[in-house]
Amino acid sequence: MADLRSNFIGIKSPNPFWLASAPPTDKEYNVVRAFKAGWGGVVWKTLGEEGPPVVNVNGPRYGAVHGADRRLLGFNNIELITDRPLEVNLQEIKKVKREWPDRAMVVSIMVPCTEDSWKAILPKVEDTGCDGIELNFGCPHGMSERGMGSAVGQVPEYIEMVTRWCKQYSRMPVIVKLTPNVTDIRYPARAAKRGGADAVSLINTINSITSVDLDNFAPEPTIDGKGSHGGYCGPAVKPIALNMVAEIARDPETRGLPISAIGGVTTGRDAAEFMSMSAGTVQVCTAAMTYGFRIVEEMKTGLARWMDEKGYQTIEDFRGRAVPNVTDWQYLNLNYITKAHIDQDLCIKCGRCYIACEDTSHQAIMKEKDGKRHFEVIDAECVACNLCVEVCPVQDCITMVRQTEGVDPRTGRKIDPNYANWTTHPNNPAALKAAE
Repeated sequence: MADLRSNFIGIKSPNPFWLASAPPTDKEYNVVRAFKAGWGGVVWKTLGEEGPPVVNVNGPRYGAVHGADRRLLGFNNIELITDRPLEVNLQEIKKVKREWPDRAMVVSIMVPCTEDSWKAILPKVEDTGCDGIELNFGCPHGMSERGMGSAVGQVPEYIEMVTRWCKQYSRMPVIVKLTPNVTDIRYPARAAKRGGADAVSLINTINSITSVDLDNFAPEPTIDGKGSHGGYCGPAVKPIALNMVAEIARDPETRGLPISAIGGVTTGRDAAEFMSMSAGTVQVCTAAMTYGFRIVEEMKTGLARWMDEKGYQTIEDFRGRAVPNVTDWQYLNLNYITKAHIDQDLCIKCGRCYIACEDTSHQAIMKEKDGKRHFEVIDAECVACNLCVEVCPVQDCITMVRQTEGVDPRTGRKIDPNYANWTTHPNNPAALKAAE
């Protein structure tokens, strides 16, 4: 039976599924319910400075992108950090950690980018007995306009500076939460590492407007006739998160830096994908807000079942195994040849593959044979783009089959079994010049 226990930068939890800093981790009641449901840990919703709490809007706070079946694909949130007094939060954190000592308790913090502000709040948070802190450098709205959140996370020098303060004035492990609203995630990650961060977490939410109310001509959610950008999350952001996690994992300057992955985790398989990219834990929000806290049971079961099927006893047995297989485009094997193949026994003759290929791709699928409706790949035209695979409604009906010998009917060239990439390809002027 798979062992899901996690030890992330010294923070132990019975499983790697943590609730991310968000509305579900805003108070004792929620967190206790989450622990009872089986979550391995939580990141308490972001705390701010002592004094008057943050004021949130009293209108709609969420926008959404739905699939055809109303399944929630993306979530847009304009809610700010906790609007509860700092002392109340600290008291509740201390109480919950005392009653649930085996669960990970990480506290998210966001205060102005001044040394005194961080120096003041860190001892108070440490006094709760929490396991670590997460520096929120990613909030894309509301707080960034106040010089916090992504306003800090978009400036590597600020990330490094604040991280140093936190390491200087606290004994707690420091996790730096990174914003995806940058052109290259490696630079903020490097800055966090230079500042002494014990780990990074990513991604925070992405700047977004999910939709426009075409009756009132205002972004949704709409508050008194106006709207604003928010933070995008949910299953739709998972591909972006996976790429950014992979970039940090394989960057020579940040390779080995512990990562807590965030972004569209809904199943145990999602978690396994992030862990194969080197993540030690995964943080979840949208799935819990959509399906309730008990979704963690499905996640744990799904991850454990997959691990058992593959023969992995612990997370460390497969963590990071996908990283060596992430490369830059120019190093992909250009001699690797595949062709799409349609299983005629599985084909329901819907024609979606033909329409996609005929109208928008390479006209490589026939629609008729012997006067009857029949869909078959024309190898001489197939470039192996696999669009047909993605649009086919029947799983495994269309597969990509590797060609290892003979002649490629499209190019008329003999199939070369040897590896060759763009850096050596004769069509690359730079490669040709180097050869000369």
